[in-house]
This record gives sequence, structure tokens and C-alpha cells, in this order.
Amino acid sequence: MLKSAKMIYFTLLTAITISGFMTICTLGQTVRRHNIETRFAAAAVEQEEDPLYVVRESGGRAAVFRRGAEKPYLLIDVDISLLSDYDREMLAEGIGISSDSELRQFIEDVTS
Repeated sequence: MLKSAKMIYFTLLTAITISGFMTICTLGQTVRRHNIETRFAAAAVEQEEDPLYVVRESGGRAAVFRRGAEKPYLLIDVDISLLSDYDREMLAEGIGISSDSELRQFIEDVTS
């Protein structure tokens, strides 16, 4: 009986130790993931605040404006009336684009 009690005790002690280790590892990963997500969110906000280009409606057409410019840098050949209400609303507010590759992708998506 004493031998089986010791065996149960050590089995429970091992199970508690393993559970504690798994909990600590999980919490560590959760904190790490939260830190990474916070950095990405901060980078995204930083990019949104100062876009390289802004696409908005100008004279009934979609136009690309460089940062701070009043005259369009590029006119996009797209019929705005064919766009969804959401897309027209976004164009009215202005869509920030932070790189040349994103601009090319945006133009390709809108014109196709």
C-alpha cells in the first residue's frame, strides 16, 4: 500500500510539473505574440498617417496624388459610377498607399 501511495504521489507531482511547464510556455508565447502584434499595429498606423500616395476622386475620375500635392500625379481610367458604394465612399475620403508596388497593385485591381 505504501508503494502504491508513493507511485500515485510521484505521478501526480509529475503531472502537475508538466502542466505548470506547459502553462508557462503558453503564457510566454502569448506575451510574445501580443508584442509582435503591437509592433505590427504601430507600423501600420505609422504608414497610414503618412502615405506616399493618396487615391481620391478628382473631376469624376480616380486620381493619384503624391504626398502633399494639389495636382494629380496620375489619372486612373476607371468609371467611378461602376464602382460599389463602399469604393466610391473610400475614394471620396482618399485611399492612402505607401509604396509604388502597392500603387501598381491597386491600379491593376481597380481597372480589371
